Amino acid sequence: ALLITGVNMAAAIYLYRGMSDLRFVEARLEQLGAFEQRIAARLDTVNNGFQSRFEKLDSQLQGSFNEIDASIARLGQPVAGGEAMSSAEEPSEITTSTLAQAPEALDGESASEPSVIEAPPAPRKRIASASPPAPSSNYQRIERPDGKVYYRRIN
Repeated sequence: ALLITGVNMAAAIYLYRGMSDLRFVEARLEQLGAFEQRIAARLDTVNNGFQSRFEKLDSQLQGSFNEIDASIARLGQPVAGGEAMSSAEEPSEITTSTLAQAPEALDGESASEPSVIEAPPAPRKRIASASPPAPSSNYQRIERPDGKVYYRRIN
């Protein structure tokens, strides 16, 4: 009987330790859930901040691109004296018959007669560079038969 009592007490002690360890782990898991919620909230805040900054940057870039396009359009227009740019191609002619499209029609012609205006010259296209940049001495260029190019660092 004494042996059974001793075994029961040992089992009770191990069971109590197991239960206390289980309670401790459950408390840590609850703290982990709260920590996860705090981290998720902070990540959402950071994400919203980055999104607003990217949207602001995008709108600034769009404005800059619009200014550049307007500047290019102004540079592409013929000179005021009627001279065309010497390197530009011959502009195509467009016939118009309304006052809104051709205000020059008021200079002695009736608005119902078609007039001829010059279209702006086509924008110039960039010419791709003929040779690739000079290779760096720190890297070895490897070109595969399928056309892919890889670079390997030389130690």
